Amino acid sequence: MSTPARNQLSTRITIPARQVSLADRELAVPTRDTTQIRRSVYLPRRELTPQRFTPPMITKRALTTDQSAFPFALPMPPELPATMTLLLPATIESKEVKKTKVRQKQLVLLLPAHNEELIIAETIRSAIAAGQKKQDIYVVNDNSSDKTEEIAIRMLGKANVLTVARSGKALAVKKAIDAFDLVIRYTWLHIADADSIFSQDYFRHYRSKLDPQKYAVAVGFVQSLRGNWISTYRALTYTYSQQVSRRIQSHLGMISVFPGPITCFRTDIIKDLEFGGTSLTEDFDITLQVHRKKLGNILFIPKAVNYTQDPQTLVDFCKQNMRWQRGFFQGIQKYKIGLHGQRIDISLGFQILLTILFLLQLFVLLPYILIVTGNWMIIPVIIAADLIVNATIAIFASIAAKRWMLIGALPYFYFLRWLEIGIYIKAFYEVIIKKRFQEEVIGWSTAGRRYELSKQALLDVAK
Repeated sequence: MSTPARNQLSTRITIPARQVSLADRELAVPTRDTTQIRRSVYLPRRELTPQRFTPPMITKRALTTDQSAFPFALPMPPELPATMTLLLPATIESKEVKKTKVRQKQLVLLLPAHNEELIIAETIRSAIAAGQKKQDIYVVNDNSSDKTEEIAIRMLGKANVLTVARSGKALAVKKAIDAFDLVIRYTWLHIADADSIFSQDYFRHYRSKLDPQKYAVAVGFVQSLRGNWISTYRALTYTYSQQVSRRIQSHLGMISVFPGPITCFRTDIIKDLEFGGTSLTEDFDITLQVHRKKLGNILFIPKAVNYTQDPQTLVDFCKQNMRWQRGFFQGIQKYKIGLHGQRIDISLGFQILLTILFLLQLFVLLPYILIVTGNWMIIPVIIAADLIVNATIAIFASIAAKRWMLIGALPYFYFLRWLEIGIYIKAFYEVIIKKRFQEEVIGWSTAGRRYELSKQALLDVAK
């Protein structure tokens, strides 16, 4: 700034003369007139704002033979005139500075939704009953064609509901994070499906365990809602896999997949995650990103149980499994699982190896033994041994889930398990061998999968 410009913005302050005593007059050196002292004070641009001006103190010593003998301080006027204040340069705080001053709340719940009118109201009610405050629940409506948006607004208010063009789950979540400023306002972001029904004290369990100094991600326990025979089968597999496999993974500091309904992220890692429509299973893709980028430790909270709807027909069961398996092999290929030395490579590589060994034993080793030995009694012995193992698993799962009906899944357990194995092999062939499903896709279809909940289905959830 030029000198004339500075002078225009400077403040001139006139300081009246001090009443000098007789002794002062005898000691004073009459070299200059002290009846009036004029002093120009330049106010730097970056040090003052009109709202926070603190006047400086100007100290002037009397001109005596001993200048240290009579010090005195003249305070500035307490306030500048309004006309003068308007001339002072103001410092405008940036948006980023303002954001850092916002005190973060601990936990926010975000529900991405697409055609969820049959269940979203129950989801929101259960979240509030499970300990989440209403004002800390948000819904992103991914271009639903039903009454999802209307129901969400009625329950949460318009300010907590965002409607976006069809984006797919992951991209819709990212749009909501930005639109609601969730990263700035909260320490933890919990993402759950809009068909999630929370158990009693779900969020209280979460809050008691979340520690941003130790963990970057936390996952709860996903369970199937009470329903038909497919739901019973899913409840059996969910219980065993999480009570055993996930506990082992958690002990090793590695979770192989962050399930959509039960995952919570520390918000400062959101900037490092890529949200897009290139994966059929966005939760698995995000899981592999967290591991590959080494974003932090992962916590398993088994007491935080979230109940989810499962397909009610065999056709929908197959469609959902096919999407899961295709998305699984998309992630395996995209992140080159098995070619790095991380724990996620070892874990997923071990899972794939077990499947391969199982198929080799069944279709290669067993026929070879039968042909060489000619002892066909081996088959019923193997079947009996397998039945004993699965019955033990079913009893364990029933006790753990407090659902004795899980034992009833044994008669059709083998049928559904072999159906899943066939889908697994088909997905491997399509994605890894044929290189299909490499283009951008928008997954997450709920057509035919949502249904109204009965009283029986809601026995385990928060009320």
